[in-house]
Amino acid sequence: MDLGLKDRVYVVTGATRGLGNAAARELVADGAKVVVTGREETSVAEAAAVLGPGAVGVAVDNADPAAPERLIAAARERFGRFDGILVSVGGPPPGFVADTTDEQWRSAFESVFLGAVRMARAAAGELGEGGVIGFVLSGSVHEPIPGLTISNGLRPGLAGFAKSLADELGPRGVRVVGLLPGRIDTDRVRELDALSADPEATRQAAESRIPLRRYGTPEEFGRTAAYLLSPAASYVSGVMMPVDGGFRHGF
Repeated sequence: MDLGLKDRVYVVTGATRGLGNAAARELVADGAKVVVTGREETSVAEAAAVLGPGAVGVAVDNADPAAPERLIAAARERFGRFDGILVSVGGPPPGFVADTTDEQWRSAFESVFLGAVRMARAAAGELGEGGVIGFVLSGSVHEPIPGLTISNGLRPGLAGFAKSLADELGPRGVRVVGLLPGRIDTDRVRELDALSADPEATRQAAESRIPLRRYGTPEEFGRTAAYLLSPAASYVSGVMMPVDGGFRHGF
């Protein structure tokens, strides 16, 4: 199936590793051009080099108010157009209610929530018909995940923002989509499993609750993201798409 991605240009934040990187890889593999971001110059340059000539790296912090304009400008300057953005950011620190500090909440709000809002607002001002704004969120949008209190607090609000944005931008032909990853086998998920006394037992217990009985691969997530960002999904907007092996049992 031709997704219609050839020569389309996307910004993918948080793309030096994990889910953002997986999405960027699949976009490039299908012919798109990408601007990949991360906080560290070295890791951004390395990620862009691996992706090849269809990628350029820009080191920015999602919490920086100047980041959105800089990234969109980089897309236009390097590749001559801007067709969409996928906002991905590393998860906030784990912890229960009593363990999390005001500073952790403020820092996570700036990067996870407000940074994503700024990215989407800037993209909305630049995109025309056929443009798309995507958010990498979490299954915590529907059900809190034990030990991830800050994420549980921020991700559902960002999903609400995305739904509002979909309503506002729809008349202009601009789509908004959210992806809700479950247990995808990334460094972040392995790090979370490693916080337990027996990481392997923790993984086996988690897999037993997933109907497909395994963690997803980054490639599986990336292919889903590439499809939702592509013209092939041109009538899909306002959705929060679980990528979780069937873990969410609600409709």
